[in-house]
Amino acid sequence: MPEANIVTGQYVQISQSPASIGERILAQMIDIFIVGVYLIGVSLLIIEMNVSMLNSQVFFILCIYLPAIFYSFLMELFNHGQSLGKMAMKIRVVKKDGTSPSIGDFFMRWLLQIIDMGFSFIGALVILLTKNSQRLGDLAAGTMVIRLNDYRKIQVSLDEFSYLDRHYKPVYPQAENLSLNQVDVIQRTLNVDDSTDRERRITSLAAKVRSVLSISNVTTTDEKFLYTIVRDYQHYSLEIV
Repeated sequence: MPEANIVTGQYVQISQSPASIGERILAQMIDIFIVGVYLIGVSLLIIEMNVSMLNSQVFFILCIYLPAIFYSFLMELFNHGQSLGKMAMKIRVVKKDGTSPSIGDFFMRWLLQIIDMGFSFIGALVILLTKNSQRLGDLAAGTMVIRLNDYRKIQVSLDEFSYLDRHYKPVYPQAENLSLNQVDVIQRTLNVDDSTDRERRITSLAAKVRSVLSISNVTTTDEKFLYTIVRDYQHYSLEIV
């Protein structure tokens, strides 16, 4: 299984391996078994109690079926991205950048789980074909399921950025105002080397960056300009690490 290495905005390198489809299926089977035992156990208890109030449909829906239906959503939300099945398999749900998903991300995963489980062949196929073994819910929420044993954080030192040091003088101070997402777009554009449209995209992006940051009188090429912008941004980010 390939390992994903990510450097966050705080320059912490996150190394994580996606969980295999086998690990995810086993975790799902454990969760289904637990929910099944819960439903059977609670139903038998209510029948044994034989109280008329407890026989109402509203009670069954609120106290029995809703916890079972929302099991994966609630467990992952309040248990750091892990259901009981995921805990047993030592896997966990995280964002692709290694951070913890939001309540909206967990809800999106749960919502699309209905499709993934209802059309299990499609769900399994998507996991097999995606780079980070993501199902439809993961793709929509920007999450992935990783192996906990392979998850680690490593602080990136200045030595790993050999072109930067404390004496480096930024060429464009405006780069400090960029967001991490904006710099990520610039880096991904520069890293594409097999696109026939690369030069046009770089030219267009450089013009956009100059406009957003109000930079004029640029004498270098558009590509060098973007590399310098990224370098300056990293300098300011490293100063606060």
